[in-house]
Amino acid sequence: MPRNDKPGVGMTSVRKIGSAMAMSGAFLPSLARAATFDVDHATALYLAALGPAARARSDAYFDGHVWLNAVSALMTVLVSWLILRSGVLVRLRDAMRRRGWRPWVVMLAVAVVFLACLMVLELPWSIIIDFFRERRFGLMNQSFGGWLGDQAIAALLTLIVGGAGLTVINAVMRAFPRRWWLVGAGVVGAMVAVISLLTPVFVMPLFNTYSELPAGPLRTRIVAMAGANHIPADHIQVFDASRQSDRISANVSGIGPTVRISLTDNLVKRTSVAEAAAVVGHEMGHYVLHHVWRAIVAMTILTGLELWLLARLGPAAIVLGGRRHGLRGLDDPAALPVLIGGLSLLSLLFLPLSNTVTRVAESQADSFGLETAREPDGFALAAMKLSTYRKIAPPPLEEALFYDHPSGQTRVHKAMQWKKDHVPGATEVVPPPLPDPIGH
Repeated sequence: MPRNDKPGVGMTSVRKIGSAMAMSGAFLPSLARAATFDVDHATALYLAALGPAARARSDAYFDGHVWLNAVSALMTVLVSWLILRSGVLVRLRDAMRRRGWRPWVVMLAVAVVFLACLMVLELPWSIIIDFFRERRFGLMNQSFGGWLGDQAIAALLTLIVGGAGLTVINAVMRAFPRRWWLVGAGVVGAMVAVISLLTPVFVMPLFNTYSELPAGPLRTRIVAMAGANHIPADHIQVFDASRQSDRISANVSGIGPTVRISLTDNLVKRTSVAEAAAVVGHEMGHYVLHHVWRAIVAMTILTGLELWLLARLGPAAIVLGGRRHGLRGLDDPAALPVLIGGLSLLSLLFLPLSNTVTRVAESQADSFGLETAREPDGFALAAMKLSTYRKIAPPPLEEALFYDHPSGQTRVHKAMQWKKDHVPGATEVVPPPLPDPIGH
């Protein structure tokens, strides 16, 4: 493969400079090391591991995913409008009020009915994009029945948590009519913190079976990395994510007593110890750098901005069209379609901003993982395996707008730069070709 030097000061120029410095006797060792390892060429070797067909399919999957996110947001708006126009929420609200139900009970009932209608009406779309499309790209291992069972569990959780959350937000609207958006953002942040505490223990086991990672080189390595970074390692678990897909991942989740390190069985079975350690080191970075708390703060601020805009735009929507459908204000329980439809559009509008916040945190975790695991080639190969369903080399503007993680090319280049800077006598590695996920 031809070398892929950057324009400007190429390898020929480096050699000329090196010869000149050798004559003067200055800085020769550092230039000699720089000339033996080309970061760009080492990166290109890794990128070549993804064959043309697999790369084209990965690009098509990711590009389609970006557009489908926008279509899904518009679908939520359309379905919300259909529910509003049907009048079912207004009739339920009026019937419960006539029977003397308390306002919070009326709101909870309306919220549950609205969320149930929303999920049922969006189910055909979800089947197409979340099941059949995933299967077409080789990213789905579940049968339709298994997938539908997981969706049913997720729907039940949405009704419980979403219904309660919307009821609290409605109470805030009525108690703080002028500043409800500010208090509401704080409520959302508090709810996210509680969910982060409870999810590892009570939610995730509903979808997968967890067991302790057996003793061996990988567990020993993880315990050592955790100890060096003061991370609780009492619970290092592996879960059967392979029942859903072949994607590799790990996480350090929970807060306080619920902290646990979790690896997918795909990561354990389909990667080397070096790769798995690099991935876990990245996840440890999120924990040590307090990214969970930063994400909660960022989400609270972003939610506050969205609610502030909705507080100003929502009443106009009620005046223009909502009143003829029986709505009396944005705090009306039956106005949930306006609230959720508006938030769906605003979330789409602010997606580049939220992507950037997440991508910066992911990049910081990448740097932490490289320093912690010290496995640049393991990290690069893991990034390539993730690129079987993430567009590996997008244009810079596309990465800035639509990526919530650094691209595969960005990550591999960072790993090779770290290798050049920290591994004496670093040499290039030619990775094996990656299998095409559509082939199984």
